Amino acid sequence: MKPASRPQTDLPTIYRRLLAAFGPQHWWPADTPFEVMVGAILTQNAAWPNVERAITNLKRSRKLDPKSIRALSDAELQRLIRPSGFFRVKAKRLRSFVDYFVSRYQGSIARVRRAPLDRLRLELLAVHGVGPETADSILLYALNKPVFVIDAYTRRILERHGLTRRKARYDDVRAMLEDNLPRRVELYNEYHALLVRLAKTHCRSKPRCNGCPLESLLDGKT
Repeated sequence: MKPASRPQTDLPTIYRRLLAAFGPQHWWPADTPFEVMVGAILTQNAAWPNVERAITNLKRSRKLDPKSIRALSDAELQRLIRPSGFFRVKAKRLRSFVDYFVSRYQGSIARVRRAPLDRLRLELLAVHGVGPETADSILLYALNKPVFVIDAYTRRILERHGLTRRKARYDDVRAMLEDNLPRRVELYNEYHALLVRLAKTHCRSKPRCNGCPLESLLDGKT
């Protein structure tokens, strides 16, 4: 007698289970799209609470807008974002992004949102310090473009469930997700946030599979 087959892991099933387990994540937490952009740059190699402290500094100083950041001295910008870590590097990256945003789109969210996705992504990737994950975070969370963000958490979960190979190229993982899910901003937003939540609660570096919403889908994968 053949053993009962295990449920097949697929992207819609993962999404439904995570949403049922964790509920909507309301991510990205920010008051404005520009705040999301700043957060996407400052969160590189940083814990989110530290990024929040840096953003709070900018808000309290009334500098959380493109033209104000552009007018800050290097020393003052570094001081304000210091809690996010690597503050000298990030100040340079943030300034490069703001220079691009103001010179190309006059610092206008409405203008940049009208740009075609493919062209906009190439422009962002050409900005100093903006890699694929940062660019896609800005596109999805700040500009409402249908791009799936791939981070270390997402890779870890997909690899453990056999949905992507180890060390797969960033764009290959992104294409796999986008090709197998409806192309909807709201779905990509919620799905990515749920994967981050799962990675922090169960799918850690040392996994805690007991009680994980996806435990029955593993089929022996680790």
